[in-house]
Amino acid sequence: MFSANNYTATLAVSDVSRAKDFYIGKLGCRIIREDDSGVGLAAPGSDAIFTIYPSGVAGSNQATAMAFHVDDVDIAVAALQDAGVEMENYDFPGLKTVNGVAELRPGMKTGWFKDPDGNILAVGNFTWD
Repeated sequence: MFSANNYTATLAVSDVSRAKDFYIGKLGCRIIREDDSGVGLAAPGSDAIFTIYPSGVAGSNQATAMAFHVDDVDIAVAALQDAGVEMENYDFPGLKTVNGVAELRPGMKTGWFKDPDGNILAVGNFTWD
């Protein structure tokens, strides 16, 4: 039914131009395609595409909408902060960020931030073994 590598994340945004400024200018993504339905973007060093599209319910999700896989979360968080991205800080039972980063389990770290619409995004060195 599903084929390998045949999926995409889709993020609702209220202002496509403002969202493009954030994803391209602050995160370094590049446009893969663009039309009236939205913009397909790829993160630096990746061919995986995610889509931003105009919607009146942008930013209404209160959970992580998309995560970028990185080798070193601390370096990625520092680069995001240098680009003017504000990291989210959480203090929940079993999850506490320190300097914008949480260790989910030994060796697996994640940092969260929001796009201009409030979509919650993450960087992490996700391992599943």
